[in-house]
Amino acid sequence: MSDSDALMWGIEADPLLRSTIIAIAVLDQAPDHEQLMAKVHRGTLDIARLRQRAVSPPWRVAPPRWVVDPNFDLRYHVRFTNAVGDGSLRSLLDFAAPIAMQSFDRARPLWEFTVVEGLANGQAALIQKVHHAVTDGVGGMKMAMMLLDLERDPAPSSDEPPPAPEPETYSPIELLRDGLAHERRRQLGIAQRSVGDARAAAARPLDTMRSAAMGAASLARMLRPVFAPMSPIMTGRSLSARFDVVSAPLGEMKAAAKKADGRLNDAFVAAIAGGLARYHERHGVPVEALRMSMPINIRAADSEVMGGNQFVPVRFAVPMNIADPLERMRQVRELVATQRAEPALAFTEAVAGILNRLPTGMTTQLFGGMLKGMDFVTSNVPGAPIPVFLAGAQVTANYALGPLSGAAINATLLSHLDDVFVGINSDPAAVPDPEVLTECLEEGFAEVRKVA
Repeated sequence: MSDSDALMWGIEADPLLRSTIIAIAVLDQAPDHEQLMAKVHRGTLDIARLRQRAVSPPWRVAPPRWVVDPNFDLRYHVRFTNAVGDGSLRSLLDFAAPIAMQSFDRARPLWEFTVVEGLANGQAALIQKVHHAVTDGVGGMKMAMMLLDLERDPAPSSDEPPPAPEPETYSPIELLRDGLAHERRRQLGIAQRSVGDARAAAARPLDTMRSAAMGAASLARMLRPVFAPMSPIMTGRSLSARFDVVSAPLGEMKAAAKKADGRLNDAFVAAIAGGLARYHERHGVPVEALRMSMPINIRAADSEVMGGNQFVPVRFAVPMNIADPLERMRQVRELVATQRAEPALAFTEAVAGILNRLPTGMTTQLFGGMLKGMDFVTSNVPGAPIPVFLAGAQVTANYALGPLSGAAINATLLSHLDDVFVGINSDPAAVPDPEVLTECLEEGFAEVRKVA
């Protein structure tokens, strides 16, 4: 594992920091079982991580490594069930929430698919559950596209599937040797980079001193613990989750963002901020600002890497007292630009490496200090701009529900065709009236769309 992936894996010593990703694809009909199993089977051959489990070396001498599961069983990872309740979207979300709350079996690969059939109007759904150590949201979409088709009845593929990987088993001694070898290679790489950095520093000592000072200040801001949320009402935390959704036309959201010389993410965050401001006003406690966490994607546009985490989490206060949605979008754009320019973003993997090598309790406490004071999380994941199909069924809506990881609310936007679908994951201990929250968020999106 990379140090960032390993950090996602290790901090779950505190259950509040679990980082399970849920995605729900709504289908216009039930998928063909045989086609689906064949598609997923092929996907596990093309995407190595889907057949691998995480194994830690003794004494944590190195990050866990991925090894091919000798007990891999596709039937465990892909399950079929019938809809409960009235088959509505609401009943589907209620069915999916406990799936998200359950921890993974760490003796197996860290993903599970559940196909739900018998939804209203003959629809079905695919609930995808993936551990954040496997991938981030953008990488998850790249992995999902490997399982999808561009037409309902595609011609059979003529490509020969790769052979199934050989199962891997390692004794504790072998894992220890492998971990020590990994650390030797890592330290050698650090030493080689340090030599180059030292030469560059000697050539420009004043620039180097300024850069070091700016980097140290930025790093202090990034690591500063914030144990208490800014919201006076969304203070409770638990291990439970409630799922809700909001949707809006993609074209209107982009047009609104353009009016503010911004991008879709600016309109999205401004809509969420407007909704949260309304939620606090409904409770008679208007707030000046709330603290938000947001991942900054550092994955190259042409990257072919399917898994892994290639993002940097940033934290900053978002004003809640800007009534004009146009001005709110402009403020969000400036705030995000400031965060993207933080020098500490370049040090994220190194910081993760240091945290991973501390005792587990200390790592969890330090990282928890960065997360548990968050009021809300936002994430924006680009989805499919064209129709896609899964085993003969068309995907009509796609919702991503990101992990809370200590926050009160996670709002994740996933674009699909001509709409944006926003998954709202809220902690019932912080938000006991989710219907009111959803109504306020819908009003936030409506006022941003009016700007278009």
